[in-house]
Amino acid sequence: MAYSRFYCGGLPLYSIKRIIQRFLEENKMKTIAVYPGSFDPVTNGHIDLIQRSAALFDKVVVAILRNSSKTPLFSVEERREMLESAVREYGNKVAVADFSGLLVDFAERIGASVIIRGIRAISDYEYELQMALMNRRLANRVETVFMIPAETYSFLSSKLVREIAAYGGAIGGLVPEDVERRLRGKFTTKISN
Repeated sequence: MAYSRFYCGGLPLYSIKRIIQRFLEENKMKTIAVYPGSFDPVTNGHIDLIQRSAALFDKVVVAILRNSSKTPLFSVEERREMLESAVREYGNKVAVADFSGLLVDFAERIGASVIIRGIRAISDYEYELQMALMNRRLANRVETVFMIPAETYSFLSSKLVREIAAYGGAIGGLVPEDVERRLRGKFTTKISN
């Protein structure tokens, strides 16, 4: 039977069906994920997780932690610029922000229901599990999702990249080109001073 023979409130049933579908599409709950870190500097391992997170969630917010107890190599503004350059290809699907304070408070402020954490080794898991359980206690609406980087980047950390760059080692393929250029600039300046 054709829908056109059925009416509801004076409208053909197929019109009501389209109205309901449009309403559901427009008001669909978007899953926002936050991927926090210091990103000092951003590595290709980070980019790998961002790319895969963008495929899983409606929006990914890469959140740079403002941590006054650490002395970073790059300022928050420099890290933001490097990240924005590295994720530009994802358009509005990935945003870059910075925050201080509790991660779960930031997640709730931006409407995120997922925290993305990368795990490279079992030692990462022990620490991340503690953090995930505490975050759940503080904000049970926010879930933590653990992601394992591609094998190519499973050994990679920002600290390791900084150390290699400081000694003039090859970091090509470990970080985006813009980051490699900036690292070389930072360490050339330090060596010449």
